[in-house]
Amino acid sequence: MNRKSTLPIPEAIVQLQRQLDQFRSTQPQRTKLPESLWQAAVELARQYGIYPVAHPLRLDYMGLKKRLGGVPIRRRKATKPAFVELIAPHATPLEECVIEFDAPSGSKMRIQWKASAPRDWVSLLRAWREAEG
Repeated sequence: MNRKSTLPIPEAIVQLQRQLDQFRSTQPQRTKLPESLWQAAVELARQYGIYPVAHPLRLDYMGLKKRLGGVPIRRRKATKPAFVELIAPHATPLEECVIEFDAPSGSKMRIQWKASAPRDWVSLLRAWREAEG
């Protein structure tokens, strides 16, 4: 089942949904919505996001997005790693080295080798992060 369809609709959106249903029931189809209803939808979209407002209210997604303009929308920020730990073993010939990377998306990369000098792990990390997108 789609995750979006299982989330409860916030009460503020339900109230605006009732107002829209009442307006639509008294007007011919394709009648433009009053600006006050659009403004209420814009305010809710700022708080909950465009899709969670446009979908239950049966509003044009792109129309609502355009009305938001350049106003920032509340979005979840990707969690960035708090730290990167590098454990450097004592320098002895052909010592085993291990580097592990964890991406916010849950992907992991582990590099393990035996060498006398560390490899260019920074370039490996950069290439992996670019591939992650």
